[in-house]
Amino acid sequence: MHAILRPTLVVFTALTLLTGVLYPLAVTGVGQTAFPQQAAGSLVLRDGQPIGSELIGQQFSAPQFFWGRPSATAPQPYNGAASGGSNLGPLNPALLDAVKVRIQALRDADPGNTAPVPVDLVTASASGLDPHTSPAAALYQIPRVAKARGVEAAQLQALVAQHTEQPLFGFLGEPRVNVLRLNLALQAMQ
Repeated sequence: MHAILRPTLVVFTALTLLTGVLYPLAVTGVGQTAFPQQAAGSLVLRDGQPIGSELIGQQFSAPQFFWGRPSATAPQPYNGAASGGSNLGPLNPALLDAVKVRIQALRDADPGNTAPVPVDLVTASASGLDPHTSPAAALYQIPRVAKARGVEAAQLQALVAQHTEQPLFGFLGEPRVNVLRLNLALQAMQ
């Protein structure tokens, strides 16, 4: 029995050190060296102070800002500790009711806008933390933001175009707009 137990404990200890200590330290070191900004959380700084992350959405509800996707996290929106979707299926009446309420809120915020509401403005992402919206969703909001800020819609269209990120390598993913970056550029305009 002792002949089997000792080699087992030695292998267990060696693998624990290798996979539980050395490997994570090596990966962390490489990550912080090769990708320091991403390893630090992709923080967005203003005047040297962190105001958000490029990777986690933030709630914007004032009419003079662009709004992102709804968040499905609790107890507050965009809670990184509670990442996860609502798990409501497309035929679930609760999801349909939530979408109707969100559409009505968008219509109430901009009564003159009769364009179809982009789906990403009324549905949460799988993580509930998506910091991006589609260019169509950003463009849909231009009349409201232009009116609230007293700026020309053409200026905002140019700003949205400037902040539209293309798919990775030209084909992976969809074009997207980081809402925090767009709103920061919007504030810098005035």
